[in-house]
Amino acid sequence: MTQTVKESTAVSRKRTSEAESFIKGLRGVRYQVKDVSRSVDFYTRQLGFKLDMEHLPAFAQVSVGDLKLILSGPGASGSRPMPDGHKQEPGGWNRIVLQVTDLQNRIEVLKKAGLSFRNEMEVGPGGKQIQLEDPDGNPIELFEPDQAS
Repeated sequence: MTQTVKESTAVSRKRTSEAESFIKGLRGVRYQVKDVSRSVDFYTRQLGFKLDMEHLPAFAQVSVGDLKLILSGPGASGSRPMPDGHKQEPGGWNRIVLQVTDLQNRIEVLKKAGLSFRNEMEVGPGGKQIQLEDPDGNPIELFEPDQAS
């Protein structure tokens, strides 16, 4: 091994240990929303999340399993503009992925409830998925793994 490779490996190990020293784990996912109360209603009534905390109109936290979803309204500290002026807004393509069973029937129930979907159900080698939107356009993927997975 050359000296440069040895130094690079040592630096890489040091960086990894530094990162591990301050990251304590996953806290949750933050979604920017326009109306926190409406979002809480959507996640709890339509998707079965549990309400953990609510400080209207600024923010709320809902959860399902180990996932904590932080809903930040326009007045929340987690929604303030960036120093360069960029505003944090709902939408985009990054998304939470929720594992479900019987996806086809779940889609029908949610469509009858008036929920908005971005696409039709897709089938791939790992399973089936579809994207729906919360009331502010934030994407949520419902995923049913293939039985062999």
